[in-house]
Amino acid sequence: MTDMMKGKVAAITGAASGIGLECARTLLAEGAKVVLIDRAEDRLAQLCAELGPNASPLTVDLLQPAEVSALLPKILDLAGGLDIFHANAGAYVGGDVLDGNPDEWDRMLNLNINAAFRSVHAVLPHMVAQKSGDIIFTSSIAGIVPVVWEPVYTASKFAVQAFVHTIRRQLSKHGVRVGAVAPGPVVTALLDDWPKAKMDEALASGSLMQPKEVADAVLFMLTRPRNVTIRDLVILPNSVDL
Repeated sequence: MTDMMKGKVAAITGAASGIGLECARTLLAEGAKVVLIDRAEDRLAQLCAELGPNASPLTVDLLQPAEVSALLPKILDLAGGLDIFHANAGAYVGGDVLDGNPDEWDRMLNLNINAAFRSVHAVLPHMVAQKSGDIIFTSSIAGIVPVVWEPVYTASKFAVQAFVHTIRRQLSKHGVRVGAVAPGPVVTALLDDWPKAKMDEALASGSLMQPKEVADAVLFMLTRPRNVTIRDLVILPNSVDL
């Protein structure tokens, strides 16, 4: 622990597991206060009890627009400020588009795009008013290199990348940095439907990363000098040839 984040307040969506949880742990270890946002109320309460007094749970269903729009005052009530907002929550649907379920696509697109954009919109007035802040999106390598077996997921992450690149230029004059971390395959709940044999094979071959590796990349982005923005940080397992 180096206290690189001491005095900072972060809020992270999708923080009850996976990348969001590891980012919360990493920022807490560096001295930040962290508001963990998720719909899993019991899980959040348990996690925050384990993580200590600088971790606060905030139960929000990101698919409910009114709840998302009301994020900012709840974050401020819990933590007293906001310096970092990590739009991390997301869903995954892969497979052949011919066999796809458009209802599943709708839920994923609403979470990956609409909820992410709306949540950032909700917290921006505070950051603009204080003339500083960091917005981080969990994107994907699929938002940079189209992945043929996941066309709708790829499309959602291309939308995220477009949003990052445009609002970054809009917000830089207000002292707010915007960037995306774009990992390759990561061991998270999004892969829960993988057969155990496939998961074991992927881990053995080095084609999957751990959430902690993504969290370390996010910490790197946040700790650059204020005159530097890491717009896109791509991290891949060595065995992924993209």
